[in-house]
Amino acid sequence: MTIELTTNDGQVTITNEVVSTIAGGAAIECYGIVGMASKNQLRDGIAEILRKENFSRGVVVRQEGDNLHIDMYIIVSYGTKISEVAHNVQSQVKYTLDKSLGLSISSVNIYIQGVRVAKE
Repeated sequence: MTIELTTNDGQVTITNEVVSTIAGGAAIECYGIVGMASKNQLRDGIAEILRKENFSRGVVVRQEGDNLHIDMYIIVSYGTKISEVAHNVQSQVKYTLDKSLGLSISSVNIYIQGVRVAKE
């Protein structure tokens, strides 16, 4: 599925993989996030941390009419308040997608796939 935007200069097509990559990049910049996790843990391994090129495996973009919904699968750092981290990720992803792509996001759903203890 793709997102079609019509501007004065022509038509713009944005794929879901682009939205996923931008959303994942915005999420991992938030405090308390260790990384993105795969949405298919049974197939891909338990709470595997995804690299930048694989963010689309940890973000699901759903389009229902004019509404855009994003499901994100993340791994948080031990000792952080999970509800605050999730709220920060939601705010950051909505802001980043609005500013970079001009998309209005209806919802950002956060799924915590794991908690990692910092290695010292």
